[in-house]
Amino acid sequence: MTKNVLNFIDIFAGAGGLSCGLELAGMKCVLGIDANKHAMETFARNHKHAQTYCGDITKLTKKELLKKLDGNHVHVVVGGPPCQGFSTVGLGNPDDMRNTLFLEFCRIVKTTMPYFVVIENVTGLLAKKNEKTLQNIFKKFRSLGYEMDVQVMSSQNYGVPEKRRRTILIGSRVNCDIVFPKHTHDTVMAKTFRPPMTVGDALENLETKKGKLYNHDLEQAMIKSKIDLKRLKRIPEGKGIRYQADEKKYLTPSLKLGVDWENLRENRFRQTKYQRLDRSLPSPTIMTHRHSYYHPVEHRYLTQREAAALQSFPNDFEFMGPLSAQWRQIGNAVPPLMAKAIGKSLKSMYKSYLQNQDTKTSQKSNHRDKIRNVREKAFVYKK
Repeated sequence: MTKNVLNFIDIFAGAGGLSCGLELAGMKCVLGIDANKHAMETFARNHKHAQTYCGDITKLTKKELLKKLDGNHVHVVVGGPPCQGFSTVGLGNPDDMRNTLFLEFCRIVKTTMPYFVVIENVTGLLAKKNEKTLQNIFKKFRSLGYEMDVQVMSSQNYGVPEKRRRTILIGSRVNCDIVFPKHTHDTVMAKTFRPPMTVGDALENLETKKGKLYNHDLEQAMIKSKIDLKRLKRIPEGKGIRYQADEKKYLTPSLKLGVDWENLRENRFRQTKYQRLDRSLPSPTIMTHRHSYYHPVEHRYLTQREAAALQSFPNDFEFMGPLSAQWRQIGNAVPPLMAKAIGKSLKSMYKSYLQNQDTKTSQKSNHRDKIRNVREKAFVYKK
């Protein structure tokens, strides 16, 4: 391999947000795996040197896997396998497909024996009810020779103009100490870190270096419902309707939503309606459909390009498939700049390994304490 370049496989890759970020960190994707046809079309479009496998991972044989790798050594295996089914010792519930998919991830790790593994999942994986799941994930990888650690990462702390929290597990079979990325951006500690990137920053320039605009169909972003359009026109930037007071403040009597506020749970909407983004702040978490948020000042939905920019995808990253498929790919993706930070940490651990190959010990950490410590800190939103 090129000196210091880490080759990786991305399993359950989706459109390739994780791969995109790792490559921005100087790593090389050699194979992307996913069952979704449109996601793999996007992946192939943007990772032209990588092989792809589109299909049921249980049918990806060792022979075909090695053929796809074409002699390339695998240094890292990454991906977002479903983990919640892996809740008891051994196989857990054998009828739980999530369990099967997690074990398929482990199978590919066992076949390739990379230096590092990275698993991303929702923050709910750290809930108390899933502690057995996490403990057994640690045990499974320990049996394969990997030291594991877990952390919740918030995307806005790494230059992503969006608030998105993900559980990240990193494992190494060549390092005793797992290194997670340090924050580079923060709203609270402004003197220590750079201020977070904002919606305004993301929407300022959507063109590629060659002046092209991908996935930016303004006509498809128009609001067809006349009453919805009238309501949106009355909503200021950064505002929306969640409580009855919002409805009274922004809407005229003829535009009211016809909601029985008294009988709504907690007397509010679970998610704000007609929510305009605020150009001075990071975006809320981008969802898998376009109806969650509206443009800060224009009377329309966001385009896919705008949503992708909020996720920190480069402007030349092109999404394939119909509109709904593109939104699912964007909403499900790991923000590339957060992935880039993870990639830098992996390279740091690899450099440490090369410098200290004779000093690795067999010390074992207490994974129960790690899980509890992360859970205690994971859901504290203010320092």
